[in-house]
Amino acid sequence: MDWVESTAKLRQWTRGGARAPHKPLLFLYALGRFQQDADAELKYGAVEEDLKQLLAEYGPTHRTTPAYPFHHLVGDGVWEVRTDRGPGSPGSGVRELRAAGAAGRLAPELRAALRREPSLLGRMVRVLLDLNFPPSLHGDLCAAVGLEPEPEHTQRLSPARRQRDRRMRELVLTAYGYRCAFCGYDGRIGAVPVGLEAAHVHWWAFGGPDEVDNGLCLCSLHHKLFDKGVLGLGDGHRILVSQRFVGHSPAAREHVTALAGRPLLGPRPGALPIAAAHRSWHTGQVFHGAPRPAAAAEA
Repeated sequence: MDWVESTAKLRQWTRGGARAPHKPLLFLYALGRFQQDADAELKYGAVEEDLKQLLAEYGPTHRTTPAYPFHHLVGDGVWEVRTDRGPGSPGSGVRELRAAGAAGRLAPELRAALRREPSLLGRMVRVLLDLNFPPSLHGDLCAAVGLEPEPEHTQRLSPARRQRDRRMRELVLTAYGYRCAFCGYDGRIGAVPVGLEAAHVHWWAFGGPDEVDNGLCLCSLHHKLFDKGVLGLGDGHRILVSQRFVGHSPAAREHVTALAGRPLLGPRPGALPIAAAHRSWHTGQVFHGAPRPAAAAEA
């Protein structure tokens, strides 16, 4: 079996472009635990809180439960579940999984393949990250699930799959005059910009195009906060700040809460602004909670 291909083809719930990374998050968590202890089972009751935290931080904006992927990942052939009564999952209900003492782990054939070929784990992790999350979150996500980062492979995805446009970064940074569209940061070392990145508004992993009208030039801090749903874009291309964000230091107020309601800096005249469809996708799929009123930023 081609385990990398199976990883790329996990069946996920979809409706109207909604994100549903439940299975990829559980799979990453299971691979991290395998890397630490290849024989360990994951008792649902013991890992439920860990999985809830992953879903809260990296999952969809609406409330959800880890019971869903714990049960349904079995159907993808990479995961198995046993209960106190023997093999098989009792269902996708939280109470059923707890009451039955459900425990899951990677499928036996996959565990054997990972033992034979240790580098396989890194390739599977790379596919899960590339197809479900923006690059700015990859390092944090690996740390959250206990994965030791693997070197990136030159051939990250097979030629049959969609490839990123390497010109995207330069086109976006040029369109925004090499300064962060949120705070105006424009640092350089000599002629080389440092700490500036091209952020996809509608994530590339979810079909967002490598086009200027789907890109923002952001400093590293604001790129991370944008991809985590702390920051967003509202009507009139004004910056949204989530009411869920809490920061009491002067730095947190200056660099985050004070941005609420401010207009975007850029793009330059002649460059395409962010398309409404991409802004709407980010607001619905990434931005957390309600936006903070602009007046609150001055409090």
